[in-house]
Amino acid sequence: MASPLSPIHHLPFLSSSSTATTLTRRSLLLSSTLTTTLPTTPLSLPPQLDTNITDRVYLDFSLCPTYFRNATAADSTPLCSDPSPLGRLVLGLYGNLLPLTVFTFKRMCTSSSYKNTLVHKIFPGQFFQAGRQGRSREYGEVRLPPALDLPRNTETVDSKAFLLKHSRPGVVSLCLSENDDDDEVKLDSEYRNVEFLITTGPGPCPQLDNNNIVFGTVLEGLDVVTAIASIPTYKPSERIRQLNDLAEFFGDERAQKGRTLWNRPLKTVYISDCGELQVTKPSMSPTLP
Repeated sequence: MASPLSPIHHLPFLSSSSTATTLTRRSLLLSSTLTTTLPTTPLSLPPQLDTNITDRVYLDFSLCPTYFRNATAADSTPLCSDPSPLGRLVLGLYGNLLPLTVFTFKRMCTSSSYKNTLVHKIFPGQFFQAGRQGRSREYGEVRLPPALDLPRNTETVDSKAFLLKHSRPGVVSLCLSENDDDDEVKLDSEYRNVEFLITTGPGPCPQLDNNNIVFGTVLEGLDVVTAIASIPTYKPSERIRQLNDLAEFFGDERAQKGRTLWNRPLKTVYISDCGELQVTKPSMSPTLP
């Protein structure tokens, strides 16, 4: 009989194979217990945005190869005597998501307030801008008639209005960060922002995201967008850019005025006509380009 202090030479139930089996079962039990007891956090899904097309409008664009006379947009006389049509854009608008922005834009089209106004900036490979307001006698600027009576667009201060991205060509957006309306116009108590941009591609424009309101898309006429984007623009030399930066550093107001000429098309591109198209199926989803 072995004494209580004598070494144990053989314990079958602690063999190496048995120990490995015991540890494996224990690991499985432990992992199973952790899986069932640890709280699970549901994944937060992005909000569903209603981008159904509620309204359709059209913008006809033309080139003026000759002199584009000084006049207001309300003048019924054609601004260009021999225009070269570029084509028509059909835009689908997200009226359920952004009712105020869409109402204003549609009202500008149906009242012909955009008619005979310029595409005043083209950023190659990114977007072009139109609908600039001004009080000077420069041709082709938007001048809102008092009878138009546009509502104040409170969506410009609503964070939910900035959720859509400028992710592809043909995005229609209200200019906020890119707005270059005349400063005197902006100081008017009845000022309404109606300047807009359309992305031209080929890639996205993330620099516009969260700063401008996407409210529609190009349904037809991406070839017209491409044609406008290909028009050459004024590009200042590097020395002019440096002098402008220096003038801005010293607070010279002429620096900002000088930059208004940058990226202006060297050919006169303008909206020759605009209006509304009736939507037969208001709830129809857009056919994205």
